[in-house]
Amino acid sequence: MLAKPHLSPWQVGTICLGAFGIQFGFALPQANSTRIFQNLGASLDTVPLLWLAGPITGLIVQPLVGYYSDRTWTRFGRRRPYFLAGAALAACAMVAMPNAATLWVAMLMLWLLDASINLTMGPYRAVVADQMSSAQRPTGFLAYMFFASVGAVVGSLLPWMMTHLGVSSAAPPGAISDAVKYGFYLGAALLLCAVGWSAFKTHEYAPETLERFDAASPEPAARESPLDMQRHALVWLGLGGGGIGIASWTQARLAFYVLAILCLLYGAFLLAASRIRRENAFTSIVNDLESMSGSMRWLAIVQFCSWFGLFAIFVYTTPAVAKLHFGATQAGSPGYEAGANWVGVLFATYNGLGAVTALIIPWFVKRLGMRRSHQLNLWLGACGLLSMLLIRDPRWLLASMVGLGFAWGSIIALPYAMLANNLPSRKMGVNMGIFNIFIVIPQLLAATVLSWLLDVTAHGDPVGALAIAAAGWILAGLAVMRVREGAAG
Repeated sequence: MLAKPHLSPWQVGTICLGAFGIQFGFALPQANSTRIFQNLGASLDTVPLLWLAGPITGLIVQPLVGYYSDRTWTRFGRRRPYFLAGAALAACAMVAMPNAATLWVAMLMLWLLDASINLTMGPYRAVVADQMSSAQRPTGFLAYMFFASVGAVVGSLLPWMMTHLGVSSAAPPGAISDAVKYGFYLGAALLLCAVGWSAFKTHEYAPETLERFDAASPEPAARESPLDMQRHALVWLGLGGGGIGIASWTQARLAFYVLAILCLLYGAFLLAASRIRRENAFTSIVNDLESMSGSMRWLAIVQFCSWFGLFAIFVYTTPAVAKLHFGATQAGSPGYEAGANWVGVLFATYNGLGAVTALIIPWFVKRLGMRRSHQLNLWLGACGLLSMLLIRDPRWLLASMVGLGFAWGSIIALPYAMLANNLPSRKMGVNMGIFNIFIVIPQLLAATVLSWLLDVTAHGDPVGALAIAAAGWILAGLAVMRVREGAAG
């Protein structure tokens, strides 16, 4: 049987180096968008709404670009035209964003940047899967995670590095500091160089070659008939309508309305797709979403629980550490600011450790397989989170970050390797995009559901968010054992 050749470490690194550049498009805005918006006149209360660009563009762009890249073959390749175009647009947005003169221009550039990064990331992940055999995909996605983690650390520190190189960090009224501007310029250049290196040093397989590699792989489940989709649509519409009625009658929190509206929207999408007889991008994506294989459905649950836990960490670690380890609950107080600064150190630590785990997790995979390895890493992360509830000396929280580093490294790599091994190459792009939905949805829900969960389980104490995150990772570890590791070539 025709098999993909085994790649050398240099070849794997060449394919995955672009992740280093792509991560700048996430790390720089994450670290600096709030200050850019505030410098241009946004109030702190409205800043969270300005961050919707990432999840919304990811929800739309990645499935669409995956669908079209699956159907593309040019002299420039299959995925390469998409992620090169995305990298060029992202670099332009990174240069323009810190030079925005008004808030609405800065918002527009953030939307363009997030859309461009999603345009780049979806096809780029598909390239990693396309180029490697099932045996090498765990190593490939761990290499991807290694470069992404290094990119996250360097990208977050760029403005700080510019300041220490003598660039002014002072921001005039209504403007952005030179340190931030030059950090964004350097980030744009590194993004283009890293993605360009991977693009021009990697030869993509033609679609017919990939089909020969996939000859022995099982096909995903057949698409459901329009009648089945209509029935599902009615179920989701019923759940959404009933949920809104119950929420209104019981005067429930906004979280329940959000859940109900999501059910209504999905039901409406199913109903619309079932009535369109001609196949197009919309109907194909909805059909593929409805007809996911059993393994992909379980992986979707794994990602949902994993990322719900991650967003709980992102949102609540600062107030939790400030309260539990620095005795401060008032934002802006010296104790709170000290806690927030220490959380920055903790986050940089687990990102750095995530890169180191790329050298260790392959040893786990070789001996335990991907499912057991991912379960072990998630549960190490859960132990790290729970240990934070017991530790009182904040310096010892660095030890807790070891568990989080293993979980983070595994979440970024192993689910994608397992997914790729359960998909034929001809549908790799669209299913990678659909898989991203189960990262976006928990992000959209977290802003509303988490506060309600904290009230129910911990009387609003932010420290309870760490336990909620740990519970999410424990559930994800249980769900991953239902996944078939796959044997696609």
